[in-house]
Amino acid sequence: MTGRPDLLLTFDFPPMVGGIARVMGQLALRYPAGQLVVSTGMLAGAAESDRVFPNRIDRLAYPSRRLKTLPGLLRWSRRVSGLIEELRPRFIWCGNLRPAAYPAKWARERRAVPYGVLLYGGDLLALRHNYQRSRLKRATARSLLGSAAVLVAISRWTGDLCADVLEELRLSAAAGRVRVVPLGTDPAAFRPGIDPAPARVRHGLGPGRWLLTVARLVPHKGIDTTIRALAQLRREFADLRYLVVGTGSQEAAVRALARQLGVADAVRFLGDVEDAELPALYNLAELYVGASRQTARDVEGFGIALLEAGACGKPVVAGASGGIPDAVRHGETGLLVNAEEPAAVGVALRQLLLDPPRARAMGEAGRRAVESSFNWDRVVHDLRMMSASAASAASAAPR
Repeated sequence: MTGRPDLLLTFDFPPMVGGIARVMGQLALRYPAGQLVVSTGMLAGAAESDRVFPNRIDRLAYPSRRLKTLPGLLRWSRRVSGLIEELRPRFIWCGNLRPAAYPAKWARERRAVPYGVLLYGGDLLALRHNYQRSRLKRATARSLLGSAAVLVAISRWTGDLCADVLEELRLSAAAGRVRVVPLGTDPAAFRPGIDPAPARVRHGLGPGRWLLTVARLVPHKGIDTTIRALAQLRREFADLRYLVVGTGSQEAAVRALARQLGVADAVRFLGDVEDAELPALYNLAELYVGASRQTARDVEGFGIALLEAGACGKPVVAGASGGIPDAVRHGETGLLVNAEEPAAVGVALRQLLLDPPRARAMGEAGRRAVESSFNWDRVVHDLRMMSASAASAASAAPR
């Protein structure tokens, strides 16, 4: 191993699905070989999944789902201590505040290894909800955030929220540690020109123009808003259909809504699909819709799927909430709308459906944005620069 590696502690990691797991997997893929060690829990299928990574994946012999329990945190902390003894890492990244920051803080106190935390938005809203109701949780939040050498927000909105949280916790001095690192995608995997015909046949997707959403089926993702917009648009665009990829707690409700509005025959729910199949589905779509809105305890902190669509040359209609304005450049790579209003979503979709040259230009601009900036290589470069700087500052500080 060349030099001292970074250590990544994460609850979410492939083969687990979800946005954070995808981010963590990309870090493990993109860090130079031997310069990152990932510490995470055990999952079914992990042995096969871990083979694709050039960096070491060190799994506790303990189920991932139990890492959030007290016994899990104690085991994880002991394992992190052993990894520090073996590897002498220069820095620890936490893929999430809870639970990963607990063993990281333990390592900082006992082994003097600095750590940083990646923050997404919804995690901060949930944290605020908890510490406003509990003195103990307030003290815990102060400790975890206040001890971090750097706090990485995935969008400007998340960065502003983090600064507000630090102020509320009387950690205003820590606000200077907040850094914004917008996320990315893979322009080699997600690209225009992929033949969607096999995916169309495999899933029985008929002719017509398809809208697409790839997301968890939960309230803040706005699947219901898009179905309502579709119902309005079908009066003018009889061939318009809506493809939804993902699963979640709201699935039964949005299926029922489609039936109620008379568009069940025009909406297809595919459930979860393999990552390798997503580029073809993006290429199949006419437009991508990400009608996310903020709820009391959840928000779209950025929106990787918005970039995946752009990388495939597809224009985006998205909610103007949370960190989405960092992922979608209004009027350039897509249109931002009030996602609380189905009519607003419908108006934006109608504009692009009626103006193919404008839609095509937005898709091309989205592709250029991914190639130039919104890609994983840039994300990893930014994080490595930050960990090197924080590790250097920690080494120079008096003990």
